[in-house]
Amino acid sequence: MDMTQLAAIDAAQAARVLSEVRLARLAGQHTRVAPRPVIGQSWERMLRNGVDPDRDHRSGLLPLAEVERRREASPLRHVLPVLREGLLSVADTARHIMVVADEESRILWREGCVPVLRKADGLGLEPGADWREDVVGTNGVGTAAVVRRPVHVFASEHFVRSQATWTCAGAPVTDPRDGRLLGVVDVSGPLETVHPATLAWVDSVAKLAEARLRELHLASLERLRAVAAPVLARLGGRAAVVDQDGWTAAVAGMPYTPRIALPKSLSPGRRWLPAIGLCSLEPLAGGWLVRPGEDAVPHGGARIVLDLTRPRRWSVTVAGSAGTWSHELSPRHAELLYLLALHRAGRSAAGLAEDVFGDPARTVTVRAEMSRVRRYLGAFLDHRPYRFSEDAEIEVLVPDDPRDLLPHSTAPAVARGRVSAHVS
Repeated sequence: MDMTQLAAIDAAQAARVLSEVRLARLAGQHTRVAPRPVIGQSWERMLRNGVDPDRDHRSGLLPLAEVERRREASPLRHVLPVLREGLLSVADTARHIMVVADEESRILWREGCVPVLRKADGLGLEPGADWREDVVGTNGVGTAAVVRRPVHVFASEHFVRSQATWTCAGAPVTDPRDGRLLGVVDVSGPLETVHPATLAWVDSVAKLAEARLRELHLASLERLRAVAAPVLARLGGRAAVVDQDGWTAAVAGMPYTPRIALPKSLSPGRRWLPAIGLCSLEPLAGGWLVRPGEDAVPHGGARIVLDLTRPRRWSVTVAGSAGTWSHELSPRHAELLYLLALHRAGRSAAGLAEDVFGDPARTVTVRAEMSRVRRYLGAFLDHRPYRFSEDAEIEVLVPDDPRDLLPHSTAPAVARGRVSAHVS
């Protein structure tokens, strides 16, 4: 029974038919109406995996700190505006909610119609919940992640009985660069809100999100090309500039390949890359300079200048064998880098939280901000604890009057720095 047929009859009647089909299939009996192939195959997986259709699966929520960490790490955070614009206005009117899950089917975001959100709480469809198919049965999030295509699950097509009053339509969102699953976007609501166009609607918005991710990637490569051009012109010889994932922004003296496989753990110096051989890797703003074979040069320590002298024009400048580049800093990043420059031995997330907020418990915010810092300065930062690399030379330029040091900042450690420098 497809969704067009469901729309042609009463939703409650359709739910009763599907309930009979589900019960018969669970009992191993012949059914007069066969479930849709995508649902029948999912049920077979559930039976093989021993998923209990009568078990309440509302357990195993991730702690809020872990949810925040996953949100910050998920590429889907960049397309939330696209998803909201495409889904929320209609979803609220249609008594649906939007659910966004990561590649492991963990719910990261959930927004929409408030009464439906309360009903979703009763199903355990909430941030941090695990909605993998082999955990909570056939559903629009977990099943879409397994089959890697849009799936609409209505009423008793859900394998677990407690979800039989629900309808959900989920579509996978994949990385347009390599097809990797990034997560699932889903629209859910009470079964009486079912509509045959919902699945096509959700899938079209998921494709818009993928298109936006492609635009963002191309824009980041363009920015990296602007950095790469003077570096490659100065060096001569063979070289390539790639982003943090190995996607090529520019080459000189060697064939262009869309992507160069990089080691999972990156650090400056000589490395063996399978497609090229022995290379030197040098960090650039937003990427890496790759110099193969005889063009490879030993890595020397970088000089990092943290300039805090110009009000609200704080910057970090890196000078190394790959050239010199600068990055303008936000107020928060200026604070964090100043504190790391003071503590060359490093600071834990709790230590930085106490330095910045006077509250060591605010580690989620610190980790989120440090992950942003690492996007442009990651090659020169270590973690556990957070610190500048040992071979980096650090210089901090501060205002002539210590009282003008980061004047926006209310961080206790910065305030102490103003006072101690002024007194000395």
